[in-house]
Amino acid sequence: MVRLSVNINKIATLRNARGSNLPDVLKAALDCERFGAQGITVHPRPDERHIRFRDARDLKPLLTTEFNIEGNPTAEFIDLVLEILPAQVTLVPDDPGQLTSDHGWDTVKYQGKLKDIIKSFHRSGIRTSIFLDPDTRMVEYAKATGTDRIELYTESYAKEYPVDRESAIRPFTEAAKAAQKLGLGLNAGHDLNLENLKYFADHIPGLLEVSIGHALICDALYYGLENTIQLYLRQLQ
Repeated sequence: MVRLSVNINKIATLRNARGSNLPDVLKAALDCERFGAQGITVHPRPDERHIRFRDARDLKPLLTTEFNIEGNPTAEFIDLVLEILPAQVTLVPDDPGQLTSDHGWDTVKYQGKLKDIIKSFHRSGIRTSIFLDPDTRMVEYAKATGTDRIELYTESYAKEYPVDRESAIRPFTEAAKAAQKLGLGLNAGHDLNLENLKYFADHIPGLLEVSIGHALICDALYYGLENTIQLYLRQLQ
């Protein structure tokens, strides 16, 4: 079964809108675990517009499932990860002020940079994943960075799914097969939802984990958090 890691950024966005502690991000994360999530993902950005660096620090001793911290590997981010020592770090090439993640790494251009960062995380026993577009060339060069896994950026799949799901899934299947041949673990995330998740999980060989936040939290407004997590888990069975 593919593991479900719940990204709680949007819960923090709601909290920050009023400057109080409602909703309580820590309690929400623990509730997600209690309701069946097999991991918690946070993506702290430099402006802390949703998850704050302090949130990540406060979550680490509380969580009992896999803790995944994703983000752009700035010096501040690297220091945070090495301090907290999560189970997994996912490197994302976000630009400053970027609304949301919208592209994967160029593993040719940034291979040296990624190698050095990944080495430092490996020395601390942290599993690494790098965010990639479904491009077999980028997957091949990802292997040389020393990363343990890649996370496929699935926005294009989500956009094309309602039109032609077979065409939408094709580049992701090819990228997944390339990752398998190279011995890379495979994660995925971005705009996966209750409509498109099952088809994706059923057609991607070697898929280990999906990280889902925005759609899941939106669905929870209608279905409730516990029920929503169960609905997503069913899509992954």
